[in-house]
Amino acid sequence: IKTWHNKNGEGKLFSCNFLDESGEIRATGFKEAVDQWYDVLQEGSVYYVSSCKVQLAKKQFSNVNHDYELTFERDTSIEKAEDNEGVPQITYNFTTLADLQSVEKDTTIDTIGVLKEVGDVNEIVSKTTSKPFSKRELTLVDNTGYNVRLTIWGNTALNFDVPTETVIAFKGVKVSDFGGRSLSLLSSGTMNVNPDIDEGHKLKGWYDAQGRNDTFSSHANSMATTSTSGRNDQMKTIAQVRDENLGMGESTDYFSLKATIVFVKSDTTFAYPACLSEGCNKKVVEVAEGEWRCERCDKGWPNPEWRYIMSINVSDHTGQMWLSLFDDVGRMVMGRPANDIMKMRDEMDNGEKEVFSNAVCQTYVFRCRAKMDTFQDQQRVRYQVSSAGPVNWSAEGKKLADMIKQYSLSDNDSLFVN
Repeated sequence: IKTWHNKNGEGKLFSCNFLDESGEIRATGFKEAVDQWYDVLQEGSVYYVSSCKVQLAKKQFSNVNHDYELTFERDTSIEKAEDNEGVPQITYNFTTLADLQSVEKDTTIDTIGVLKEVGDVNEIVSKTTSKPFSKRELTLVDNTGYNVRLTIWGNTALNFDVPTETVIAFKGVKVSDFGGRSLSLLSSGTMNVNPDIDEGHKLKGWYDAQGRNDTFSSHANSMATTSTSGRNDQMKTIAQVRDENLGMGESTDYFSLKATIVFVKSDTTFAYPACLSEGCNKKVVEVAEGEWRCERCDKGWPNPEWRYIMSINVSDHTGQMWLSLFDDVGRMVMGRPANDIMKMRDEMDNGEKEVFSNAVCQTYVFRCRAKMDTFQDQQRVRYQVSSAGPVNWSAEGKKLADMIKQYSLSDNDSLFVN
């Protein structure tokens, strides 16, 4: 049940999906209909429904692919059917994790994956209502070689008790471009643990056979070197970045760099305590034990949300350089949220060293910007990573093959000196 408050008053509503052999349709009840029907309708039961209002679907609020939707009216009739035989099961139209990059932002989809990680419950405050609500981040993987973060909310987040390595099917998740691609379970969405469907069985078989030991890529950053603003970020070597004096002028310079991480600074500056208010992310100050305060929001929290603000040293065949990166890229590089590492540090867990060690010797394509910065009265160029992604070795091989073709060698020519 959802509530609303606006200049025209206040009220409450709920929605449900009806399924028959022809497809699905969404139905919504407002105010008195909530009291009348919310406790009557039970998932998995069969009903005879009549005298509903039919109108064009508001697809931004729906997880059903239907052009129309129903509204419960005062004379709506709902009767439970005793005969449940022949009732169709929930239908899915799954999008694989690899295909998320081609899905438009704010699209509602279905997806299925193996639960790889479960985050802690965090409480954040809504900007619009100033009310606190709970969220929990899950990490899913599938047999396309990708992982993705999926956020669940409210009681679903609080009551979530599914072990890792479990297959979960989600119906009605919203696609976001935050951090490349991420997902959010809508209030109208559903979650089916260990679904008895072909896709679920195949996914479980793949994970048990090989997926458990696979390495997964993230959408936290596409491999394209053209930004959303249309700017073309040319691929450079470290030597070219320095020789061309990128960032030394008045404007910001942009470039892409294929390099390998050789060192990650693991001192106390790799993360900062951030405000939990939605969209804030400002640094909070510990004013007393178990009390952190955000001066911007003027709110207090028992614990902060730790966010990455890291420095890494990278290398290619021409040299080395330092890069700065923030939370989205940090999560990809480290393979987990900063909260997990800070918890290890507080508990003196030796696993912290392993996490930093595993981040080294990994190769990525970094999309960077170079800009002159002043630090302690000294000017220097700062190289900041805006996004990163794994190397597409197939595309890399094609590019090298095209470079070789530019030499226009005949069959009798050789690249080697006799």
